[in-house]
Amino acid sequence: MHYQRIVVKLGTSTLTSGAAKISPSKVFDIVRQVIQLRADGSQVILVSSGAIAAGREALNFPDLPKFIPAKQMLAAVGQVRLMGLYDQFFRMYGETAAQVLLTRTDLSDRRGYLNAHDTIEALLGQDVIPIINENDTVATEEIRFGDNDSLSAQVANLIEADLLILLTDQPGFFTSDPRRDASATLIRTISTPEIPEEIWNAADGTTTGLGTGGMITKLQAADLARRSGTTTVIAFGNEADILPRINRQEPVGTTILPVANKLEGRKRYILAGIRATGALSIDTGAIKALEDGSSLLPVGVKKVKGSFERGDSVRVVDLAGKEIAVGLVNYASKDLVKCAGRKSAEIEPLLGYTFGDEVIHRNNLFLL
Repeated sequence: MHYQRIVVKLGTSTLTSGAAKISPSKVFDIVRQVIQLRADGSQVILVSSGAIAAGREALNFPDLPKFIPAKQMLAAVGQVRLMGLYDQFFRMYGETAAQVLLTRTDLSDRRGYLNAHDTIEALLGQDVIPIINENDTVATEEIRFGDNDSLSAQVANLIEADLLILLTDQPGFFTSDPRRDASATLIRTISTPEIPEEIWNAADGTTTGLGTGGMITKLQAADLARRSGTTTVIAFGNEADILPRINRQEPVGTTILPVANKLEGRKRYILAGIRATGALSIDTGAIKALEDGSSLLPVGVKKVKGSFERGDSVRVVDLAGKEIAVGLVNYASKDLVKCAGRKSAEIEPLLGYTFGDEVIHRNNLFLL
């Protein structure tokens, strides 16, 4: 059994093999393993650190003050070099990669969330490998994810990944820091509804080499992912063929099992943003289509109530006002007023653009 959709987070220590600069041979090895995952039938999204380390190397390791503008400058230089390596190596296998830069506001804002989701889905639909990183060149302390561990967990939630792999410079999560405590033992599985307090305590204060996130950030990321229905594995990034082995569900690293299914996690997100003032009245044909598992199309919408923007959660009601469903809309209310009752092929001529044929895609809609 292989996982269908996998997010792989690559820490700086993995991409440098513990050295001070990016290791091209290690990047190539990661690319080779990703190709193997795809050959096994899995979709793969990379969340890659390493831009700042690549920038330091490009500028011959300058002595810079430790403040945000300097890091942003290094990231701007390094991002080009890092993506250049990925692009070169994926093209050697005849594959195409794409860069996606995100900030916290992209995923906390519902329109940004929907836009990011649609972009990544479009890339996967074209068999392109998304490579995601925090947009360090414009992010400030107020909007930073803080580390790519958190970013990877949010991406896993965004695209409903089955598996999140956090590669680090340790074989997994230990009862204490193995570099300080010889009696530390590897924890193979965490499956309890709540992560035990002693595990949180063990994670606090540990480090993982060159990156900004220690084991505490990886545990926090795993906790977020498990509540969205995603299995997480923390493993040693420099172990041979680690990605295919995890995909084959070999007992490597530490596995944190989900406590909710993906449907429940997405439903919670959509219901959390529902607006009482926004609603779409639909006809009986549209209701039956929704009950059969279809998306909501503009031809079935008879009335648009309230004011809302693309990405907002709105209620879907029948012509008598009874609530049928709730979902994230692809179009703002002012646009839907123009498209209501019309065929999907008419959206672009009416608006001058299109976000797709659906008013609400079936993956973003839940019957009540």
